[in-house]
Amino acid sequence: MSNTERIINRDGEYVAHSYGRFPVAIVEGKNATCYDADGKKYIDFTSGIGVNSLGFCDDGWIKAVTEQLSKLQHISNLYYTEPCGKLAEILCNRTGMKRVFFANGGAEANEGAIKAARKYSFQKYGPGRSTIVTLKNSFHGRTVTTLSATGQDVFHNYFFPFTEGFEFCEAGDFTALSRMCENGVCAVMIELIQGEGGVLPLEQDFVKKVAALCRERDILLIVDEVQTGIGRTGSLFCFEQYGILPDLVTAAKGIGGGLPLAAVLFGAKTAEVFNPGDHATTFGGNPVACAGAVEVLRRLDDGFLNEVKKKGEYIADRLKKLPHVAGISGMGMMIGVTLDGPKPQDVVRAGIEEGVLTLTAKSKLRLLPPLTATYGEIDEGIEGVGRALTRFL
Repeated sequence: MSNTERIINRDGEYVAHSYGRFPVAIVEGKNATCYDADGKKYIDFTSGIGVNSLGFCDDGWIKAVTEQLSKLQHISNLYYTEPCGKLAEILCNRTGMKRVFFANGGAEANEGAIKAARKYSFQKYGPGRSTIVTLKNSFHGRTVTTLSATGQDVFHNYFFPFTEGFEFCEAGDFTALSRMCENGVCAVMIELIQGEGGVLPLEQDFVKKVAALCRERDILLIVDEVQTGIGRTGSLFCFEQYGILPDLVTAAKGIGGGLPLAAVLFGAKTAEVFNPGDHATTFGGNPVACAGAVEVLRRLDDGFLNEVKKKGEYIADRLKKLPHVAGISGMGMMIGVTLDGPKPQDVVRAGIEEGVLTLTAKSKLRLLPPLTATYGEIDEGIEGVGRALTRFL
């Protein structure tokens, strides 16, 4: 029995079967290159679904995490820690937001934003103004409430009753959204690029109209940047490229560089909404995770972010030359690939055999390489994707 088979068999016996795993057991890596339990090499174009923003085992990130780990690993939010406040200060100073609540994952952050929006409206207008409009084809998480906020019918099954108070609008249909926001609505919640929905960027004009409508009617604008934030699209947050400043922003995935961390960023309207006891999480603001995040943000300066844009353009240009590639969507290093024949799941499996790890997003192949991937690693990974696609000629 191989090392990979041993790991897979144990997992199958003892771990809940809630994931459709591929038959790969990764044991080590550096930047965008990793190896499985039997020594096979892969180029990682997934970064842990957008988590490993600085790739595998970045030296600076390891140093920051290790130094903090040697001093204090956890103390709870009943007390103050240096990394938590430092990270919040950096996020506020770089975004124009006013306060930060730290959580552990994207669904948690979105739950926090939903609660904040409803409390803001309740305090100002009283009960009955609690509906949140989200977009069809959106994805906001897998808790009962964030599934309720997700605008895809496929997720609205099994776990009844779902949380009430969400309505869904077609992305880009401003007339319909404006009509839906006439009564009882406290917030509009959007992804600027619908990641799980197919790597589909919203139109600039639509987003700006939604932001203006929200300001006019005192409806909060929540932007879910769980996947698009922390440099993924070539700016620290994607909303910067749309020329808006939301009332609430959620972040997760890449912020911790590989450790569980998420954030709700509060704008001027919402900065004072939460009082002690309104929202909490045991591990939120963990000093080790925050120390890693401080290093991530230290690295994401203007030069780094411009390079993300260049790498994204380079990847897109190279992908367009591959067989079966009918179109490219996305922004920066968040890339969706439309295929003219092969099913994306089949291409992912073929890619594994060819030494490259990729993702899917509905009917598309999805690439989320580490932001630090070298051009050599990028070339090697695209060559692997090309070999995988050639199998379907």
